[in-house]
Amino acid sequence: MKKMAVVVVMMMMVMMSEASMIEQTCKETPDFNLCVSLLDSDPRGSSADTSGLALILVDKIKGLATKTLKEINGLYKKRPELRQALYECSRRYKTILNADVPEAIEAISKGVPKFGEDGVIDAGVEAAVCEGEFKAGKSPLTSLTKSMQKISNVTRAIVRMLL
Repeated sequence: MKKMAVVVVMMMMVMMSEASMIEQTCKETPDFNLCVSLLDSDPRGSSADTSGLALILVDKIKGLATKTLKEINGLYKKRPELRQALYECSRRYKTILNADVPEAIEAISKGVPKFGEDGVIDAGVEAAVCEGEFKAGKSPLTSLTKSMQKISNVTRAIVRMLL
């Protein structure tokens, strides 16, 4: 019985330290709640170190960029009057997927976080430029571009912890 209690306490301590790693890391970001939500939603988060947490968030950037590109492709048919802006946004999000995300993954994985930071920053910039392609208040992508900017800012803060 005593051994069982010790095992339970040890398991609780491990779970608390895993949660506190995410929470401690997220406290150093500009959006604590978003950070915790993103990292808690990934099973790798509970056992990741700071580099691992950064890589999880880069995966979230990739996922959001993929989702946004699908949305853009659907809008071509629904909103032909936005064709030029959508084309520019498509280019921007393809850059995120084909250049920024791979650069960030490689740099963080190889222990060169400065270049990882560059890729993460650029993802947020590309989203902002996309949003700017539309007349004020006319973007059908605002929620997605704002999300990309927020995730990029959180990810950047974590990558900066690796510098």
